[in-house]
Amino acid sequence: MSDLVTRLRRHNWRITPQRRVIAETLEGSHVHFTAEQILERAVERMPELSRATVYNTLNEMVALGEVLELTLDGRSKRYDPNADHEHHHLICEGCGLMKDVHAMADPVDWLPGDERHGFSVTRASITYRGLCPECRTAAAEGAQA
Repeated sequence: MSDLVTRLRRHNWRITPQRRVIAETLEGSHVHFTAEQILERAVERMPELSRATVYNTLNEMVALGEVLELTLDGRSKRYDPNADHEHHHLICEGCGLMKDVHAMADPVDWLPGDERHGFSVTRASITYRGLCPECRTAAAEGAQA
């Protein structure tokens, strides 16, 4: 059984065959699919799965706090099943590839006291941006032409 399915069961969430396929589609490292990508992959396993079921299921998983809904790259929303581990994101500005990154220290501590403006900061979300190896290579080749 997948980790996400196990976490969803803790909420007494009914795991229908459709919900299971969607949850299992979200399994893996560095998963940040759009709803359309999830639909494409899930339909390969369950052709009768509807777009509405995918969207409704994702909304429910987000509401339960077991999937993160991200809009970090100015493109479509992405869904991250790594909601149970504090992490940040690295995004390729060329192709939109997104990877999870784990800070070695608490980024809340990086914010100087006078920049907190009286807030009691409890967590931070950091997005690193750059070019993935493939886009960096393509950019270098394009500059040489």
